[in-house]
Amino acid sequence: MSGKTLTRMDLAEAVHNEVGLSRNESAQMVETVLGHISDALVEGESVKISSFGTFSVRDKAARVGRNPKTGEEVPIHPRRVLTFRASHLMKDRVADGNRG
Repeated sequence: MSGKTLTRMDLAEAVHNEVGLSRNESAQMVETVLGHISDALVEGESVKISSFGTFSVRDKAARVGRNPKTGEEVPIHPRRVLTFRASHLMKDRVADGNRG
């Protein structure tokens, strides 16, 4: 693995290069899209991006966990967690990259 991380600025630069918007407009477009995705997830909606994957929020129930070091039982409170399920096209694309 290369260790490179794709950032918001990288996305904005890609929009700038592909679409031709100014850098400020490109950055604002990326922020707007990410904001819409975040807002939908906060509201409990799923976000499905065709050929990419689906982001969804799951409610996890309270349960009893155990500290592995001490063996002490610890209550784990109910919470909401974000999940991502990649589409089959994305899975295939990533797998093809492993063969190169």
